[in-house]
Amino acid sequence: MTRVWEYGGRWGSSLLRRLSPETAHALGFMLLRGAERTGLLCAAKRDDPILAVRLWKRDFPNPIGLAAGFDKNATAPGALLGLGFGFVEVGTVTPRPQHGTPRPRLFRLPMDKALINRMGFNNEGLEAIASRLVTRPGWIGANVGCNRDSPDAVADYVQGVRVLAPRADYLVINVSSPNTPGLRALQGRDALAELVARVRESLDQATAGETLKPPLLVKIAPDLTGGELADIAAVTLAGGVDGMIATNTTIDRPSSLRDPARREAGGLSGRPLFRASTAVLTELYRLTEGRLPLIGVGGVGSGAEALAKITAGASLVQIYTALIYEGPGVVERIKRELAALLRNEGYRTLADAVGTGVKQQG
Repeated sequence: MTRVWEYGGRWGSSLLRRLSPETAHALGFMLLRGAERTGLLCAAKRDDPILAVRLWKRDFPNPIGLAAGFDKNATAPGALLGLGFGFVEVGTVTPRPQHGTPRPRLFRLPMDKALINRMGFNNEGLEAIASRLVTRPGWIGANVGCNRDSPDAVADYVQGVRVLAPRADYLVINVSSPNTPGLRALQGRDALAELVARVRESLDQATAGETLKPPLLVKIAPDLTGGELADIAAVTLAGGVDGMIATNTTIDRPSSLRDPARREAGGLSGRPLFRASTAVLTELYRLTEGRLPLIGVGGVGSGAEALAKITAGASLVQIYTALIYEGPGVVERIKRELAALLRNEGYRTLADAVGTGVKQQG
């Protein structure tokens, strides 16, 4: 944690929310990097042992990670880990730099504790981001996508994985953003099978001879039908994929939304996504029979919500929108609450809780 965030994080977050979302985001990053450079950023507190997770031959100090989209350009993963995250995912990274969609493209829905974004994979490109991942201060994942105007989307993923494989602790194929035309079609059975096969080949070639290869994950949308989820599960179980992330943002607009910004186009994240994303997570765990590690994301802002993701099948959990509304202190709070809940419910380890809700349903 930082002393700034420990004592003034909630006040500072409130001040940042008076600015436009993208301006506030940029300023927040500037403050975070400044705290790291000047020594205000202290080492994160030692995590409760019950939160430890061993996955993909890696030991995560806790299961709470930062979802992709927050540190798109890998400019501050070390500082973010210093807030107490067990892992940080950077990106989405495209081969060529990309400006994304025109502003405004990020909208707060404070009445709903939600965000809508139509960023469009804005990032500085593969070369710049790869250069920042030569050394890593902790577990860092890289989320890979394709350029909006690419003539060959699959080739973009292959290139991204090939370059980042030696520089990331895990890799994510993002085929579920609603803000790149045609991208979600890659979740179809045949398209996904071809994509996975080509990316897996590239990954294996790039890490030939290495004993610890970065696992390959697929990030899916929350707006899929039961049949589409079954197809995805079949493809991933057939080989080449080491895990899945459920889920990305949704194009749905629940009737419960109250904020006027609900009319904006883009992907919805935050509290209104919790129920739908958890339902997808539950179904994926059932379809894969618990054989494929899952990361749960969507609407998590408390230890109880993190535990709900875990009992639905997640071995790790990511947050994003809660960090915007609650400030950096939310990371330590979620971990404290989660550790207490695990003990209160009689679990010896976090792994013991994974999927228990699905198993109880039969």
